[in-house]
Amino acid sequence: MKGFPDKPNYIIELLEGGVTLEDVIDGHICEQDQVEKSAFVVGDLGALMRQHTCWQSMVPQVQPYYPVKCNSSPAVIEVLASLGLGFVCANKAEVSLVLEHGVPPENIILSSAFKQLAHIKYAAKNSVRHLVCENEAELSKIARLHPEAKLLLQLTTEAHAAETSMPFGFSLKSCRHLLETAKEQGVQVVGVAFHIPSSCQDLQQAYTRALSDARCVFDMGLDLGFNMQILDIGGGFTGSEFQLKQVESAVRPLLDAYFPQRSGVQVLAQPGCFYVASAFTLAVSVIGKEVVTRRWDSLSQGEKNEDTEFLYYMNEGVYGSFSHKLLGNIITTPLVHKHALCVDEAVYPSSLWGPSLDQLDQVVDRCFLPELLVGDWLLFSNMGTCGLEEFSCVSTCSQLPVYYTISTPDWYEMREAGVALDSAMKNFSVLQYSV
Repeated sequence: MKGFPDKPNYIIELLEGGVTLEDVIDGHICEQDQVEKSAFVVGDLGALMRQHTCWQSMVPQVQPYYPVKCNSSPAVIEVLASLGLGFVCANKAEVSLVLEHGVPPENIILSSAFKQLAHIKYAAKNSVRHLVCENEAELSKIARLHPEAKLLLQLTTEAHAAETSMPFGFSLKSCRHLLETAKEQGVQVVGVAFHIPSSCQDLQQAYTRALSDARCVFDMGLDLGFNMQILDIGGGFTGSEFQLKQVESAVRPLLDAYFPQRSGVQVLAQPGCFYVASAFTLAVSVIGKEVVTRRWDSLSQGEKNEDTEFLYYMNEGVYGSFSHKLLGNIITTPLVHKHALCVDEAVYPSSLWGPSLDQLDQVVDRCFLPELLVGDWLLFSNMGTCGLEEFSCVSTCSQLPVYYTISTPDWYEMREAGVALDSAMKNFSVLQYSV
């Protein structure tokens, strides 16, 4: 979700007097119905606070570092920076973005498999010293361009290797050589990073193997004189509280065994999806409709069986807001705006398409919906980590409007946490939402 409109100021609509997020969506749909029915996004900044509270209550021993690639909206960065999160950046642009929001360089990690020379130089110039290193070639580049760097060695895991065709990180067998090479080149190694994907079916086994290997790397590093003090257990947090409980129950006893608090090791994680997935809702309009009817003659003369399918075309597709579909991600069935489905109401097999008429521009392959009309609106929730280059309409190439909201209870909770949207967060203006 990169490329939200980067305006000097964001307007936050403060929801008071029982006004809900649904009321805000209704209001903006009414506005769009009067003009050109453009798609738009509603961001609930309170969701970021609620997820932060959940994280702190369930895994207080793990410091969250937000991976900027999940959603680089400046609004998200500013809120999370105000909450005290660290940040994991993949390139120079992301480092610059978080530095602009007042994040201390020591709370930034530069992490990518193959870093451009200019990005390493930029990190060195701006005192960003924590870098993730995945192989010997990267180690040589960093030693030459950023001798003051503090490296986290990326350890491969079976769970992650099974999900990608590209080699990722170094094996336990090769880590001794990498540590010795770092020693020879005068580069500090301060810790280990690994990643367990959310698709992993056996979290207990995956984390047991990964943390055991990480402990071995720590011991090797200590033997070579390195000050090993940071453990990054990566991402893989879906945004579900249930899934977070599963990860916590698998990780906590292992951390107590391998990296107890008395060891002084700082434990980090990268909960990107966990923080932002539920914070954004995308509203799109149905701009076209096709009916496909298949009939078969039955055994009884004159009797026919009719099977109706609908193809709906929306004003956003895979070349815009749903680009993550091209990466193999599944788009869930949307809600129909202002439509409460009755038990006995007919639903039909349907597919949802973008506006390009391209065969690849199929957003939802098959779902069951009531019959829709052109002009109806569909609401896609959990769009906070759609991984877009930008929210844009294919027809106009213009960025979609994003409306930020926060409820009064969330507002007060943020203030109690030390986040003052009306003062500390200089890029925001708070207005009362009126219906």
